[in-house]
Amino acid sequence: MRKIIITSFLTIFLSFFAFAQKEFTVSGKIFEEGTNIPLEWATVVVTNPSDGKIVNGGTANEKGIFKFNVNAGTYNFSFDFISFKKVTINNKTISEDFNFGTIYLKEDTTTLEEVELIAEKTTVEIKLDKKVYNIGKDLTTAGGTVSDALNNVPSVTVDVEGAISLRGNENVRILINGKPSAMAGFGDSNILSQLPAEAIERVEVITSPSARYDAEGTAGILNIILRQKETLGFNGSVTLTAGNPDNVGVSAALNFRREKYNLFSNFGWRYFDAPRTSFLDVNYFDTTNDDGTINEPQFRRIIENQEVERLNRNYNANIGMEYFLDDTSSITGSLFYNFGSDADVSLNESERLNNNVIVEETLRREKETEKDNSYQIALNYVKTFGDDRDHKLTVDFQYENDNEDGFTYLNEDYVFTSQTNPEAFQIEQEFTDEKQKEYLVQADYVLPLGEDSRFEAGYRGNFENSVTDYQLDQENLLTGALEINESISNIFDYTENVNAIYTQYGSKLGKFSFLLGLRLENTQLKGKIDSRLTEQELNENFGFPIDTDFDNNYLGLFPTVNLIYNLNTTESGDEESITLGYNRRINRPRGWFINPFPSRSSRTNIFQGNPNLNPAFSSTFDLGYLKRWEKLTLTTSVYYQHETDSFERVQENTGQQTTDGIDIIRTIPINLSTNKRTGAELGLMYNPEKWLRLNSSVNFYQFETEGEFNGVDYGAKNTSWFARFSSKVSLPLEIDWQTSAFYRGAVQDAQSDTDGIFSLDLAFSKEILNKNATLSFNVRDLLNSRKRKSTTTTDFFERYSEFQWRQRQINVSLTYRFNQKKKPQRSGGFDGGDDEFEG
Repeated sequence: MRKIIITSFLTIFLSFFAFAQKEFTVSGKIFEEGTNIPLEWATVVVTNPSDGKIVNGGTANEKGIFKFNVNAGTYNFSFDFISFKKVTINNKTISEDFNFGTIYLKEDTTTLEEVELIAEKTTVEIKLDKKVYNIGKDLTTAGGTVSDALNNVPSVTVDVEGAISLRGNENVRILINGKPSAMAGFGDSNILSQLPAEAIERVEVITSPSARYDAEGTAGILNIILRQKETLGFNGSVTLTAGNPDNVGVSAALNFRREKYNLFSNFGWRYFDAPRTSFLDVNYFDTTNDDGTINEPQFRRIIENQEVERLNRNYNANIGMEYFLDDTSSITGSLFYNFGSDADVSLNESERLNNNVIVEETLRREKETEKDNSYQIALNYVKTFGDDRDHKLTVDFQYENDNEDGFTYLNEDYVFTSQTNPEAFQIEQEFTDEKQKEYLVQADYVLPLGEDSRFEAGYRGNFENSVTDYQLDQENLLTGALEINESISNIFDYTENVNAIYTQYGSKLGKFSFLLGLRLENTQLKGKIDSRLTEQELNENFGFPIDTDFDNNYLGLFPTVNLIYNLNTTESGDEESITLGYNRRINRPRGWFINPFPSRSSRTNIFQGNPNLNPAFSSTFDLGYLKRWEKLTLTTSVYYQHETDSFERVQENTGQQTTDGIDIIRTIPINLSTNKRTGAELGLMYNPEKWLRLNSSVNFYQFETEGEFNGVDYGAKNTSWFARFSSKVSLPLEIDWQTSAFYRGAVQDAQSDTDGIFSLDLAFSKEILNKNATLSFNVRDLLNSRKRKSTTTTDFFERYSEFQWRQRQINVSLTYRFNQKKKPQRSGGFDGGDDEFEG
């Protein structure tokens, strides 16, 4: 036996030595069986029979011909094309130029059915620190945006203004592929309403983030993973959209992959008109001055009706390349660019009444233009060690740059007035120039310890700076000239630097898994206000102390604990598990929450930042349960959060009046002492038949705030809930019908009562062109009921308001796919190295 082994070894060695330096050409054709149609971009992969590693490969051209070189030796050859049965030829020895002739591939109907299932079915995975929702083919968001898609994810809500909440809490951190990104809009979510929904592969709802993640976001993290196809060859899709109100767009996703590199890209252009309406009805009360006298408002009631035409044009592109340096390392580079041009025209009709009699009526015109130019450069390096792919080092670098230029023209005229010689309104012009830069440096190291344990450590540095140059020109009523208002014009320079190191350890003990982590973060918040006013004048104008040059540092420890116990797992796919999580988080105030100079969008209602804001800190406990049967998946959890120095927006009288005697009301964010939040959520996914899929979730929560500001108690306790339901029915003739409903219950805080909101979406789609294209029709907010109605009550006024950010939208979209059969098989995608320990 030993002699045989030695002889075989010598034979293999001598054969390899004889042919090692020789290279031969391998060629042939790949056609579809039964049609003799060449399969352009079909792939040929050459692997080593001993270890399965890829040696070489190629793709077929438009005539189905492939040709490439390999060294002499014995290999396995596989011939493949999406949704076709793979043909494999094993142990083929190449010792001279060889032509395989014509290889015929047969369409795999079984694979097609499996691909369709993966592409259309939205599934949920429960992991130690997150819930992963693999986004299926959601018809109601076809031709829509990322914000539209997020609104269909359980635990997530997107309000009428586009603000994103997690479990009813707006302080949620948005990541793209595991990192902060210009695609998420430099700290806000505006740009998510411009990116096409088709770009999303999955959404990770991270309510108990591990120590690897940034501690920002007391509600948790939403990590949006974009599609990055890994199929060999060239493939892609193009989507055309048209709708009413005006909504025209085109987006494309293109991918070209070879064995050594992968080129990926997403492009989009969109033009849309999103009319917005609002209504205000304010009743003013008599108030008592400090000296005991009664202050009577000049107008007892003011009614405002506002209509805004919003014309938006947006271009975005994301291109990148992943290059495989060797079998253990790769580097990925990408460039994201976005350009937006907005033009809004607003008409605000105002009626002022005394004793229910109109004594004055005005019309305010506002024309606003804004151009936003941003780009992001990202580099990612991954190095694995040895044969264990989990033993790796990842290094990331990102640079983001954003420039926004805004111009606003405001003018108000009397339509009617009872005054004899009323003072004219001033024409105003606003100029805003905002520049933002952000750097990200990150390194993560993962070391497996045996088969069931893992150690991680890393560093992340985020360095952001924004400079806002604001100038207000006002008309001199005597000369008619526009003059700079020196007391309002200003430059605000704001910097946020965060340095963090972390370590975590995870292990699996039978059915029990745990992940323990600790993160140390230092936050530096710096701001400098350049104004013609002195600090004393600023304090007098704004009503609270202002530091015009502040530098605050906060050092914090953020522990995380995530546990999971698998009660039962069967071969049929049934699964049952319990999870428990604890984490400490931080909420850092953004620049516009800090800037003390008030907005000018309304003469009577302004928003003003508070430079005295401190970060808020929270501790959260989360207990979850998952039960999965063959056709039914049940997820449920209960949670408790305790937040200190939480942000609250309060409304108060500034003590100032407009030229025609109207009290100016400001909204200002403050630090309240505590915010306690308790809640429970339940989710069900039920697929009783292949033609019917049902999905529903409900979230019930209670919050309690305690605190006061300027002698006013803003404590409040309230209970609210939201729920969603969707159904998808496969009809004959390959037509799909989907219905989605959402309801958010009424909510109260210290000053406002907001009514519940119900919305209904409807959609149909049909596969055409031999299943290479999908034609979709959808109506979002079918009943045109997505309006926020609220009543705000203070000591000096009561205000009823109605607000509709976007009217009912009707869209038709066509998606054409090439070198894909329906949807490509779902790839793992990349998450920026933030993959969690799964036990």
